[in-house]
Amino acid sequence: MKNLDKASDFYNKGFSCSQAVLSTYCEEFGLNRILALKISTGFGDGMARKAKTCGAITGAFMVLGLKYGRTNEEDIDAKENTYSKIEDFTRKFIEINGSIKCKDLLNCDISTNEGREFAKEKGLFELVCPKFVRDSVKILDTML
Repeated sequence: MKNLDKASDFYNKGFSCSQAVLSTYCEEFGLNRILALKISTGFGDGMARKAKTCGAITGAFMVLGLKYGRTNEEDIDAKENTYSKIEDFTRKFIEINGSIKCKDLLNCDISTNEGREFAKEKGLFELVCPKFVRDSVKILDTML
């Protein structure tokens, strides 16, 4: 199954955008899927329903960390390379979607009860969010 299909499948099963993105790639980089799902749980809905950075973005940041991240305190180059990859990813995502903030992407504030209700009524989680998961995966596939 291709990464795009895997991520869409995870999201459609009810996992958050951050979980869908990270769990698509985790095993490729030695992270158990169960742990990946647990780690990424709090990043959905723009950082635990804070409407901040979109979970598809934070999931992608975690994937980039798995691929390029620093494991030795002296390896400053790995840290800088990871930051550079994240900056590149962010730029590409913004070019496509205009923002990385959940609040801006959904055009409502899901950190409030009213905003969450609006998003549910308009079907944003089913109609809009899957695009951000797919866009993140498409960008990651070109970068990895």
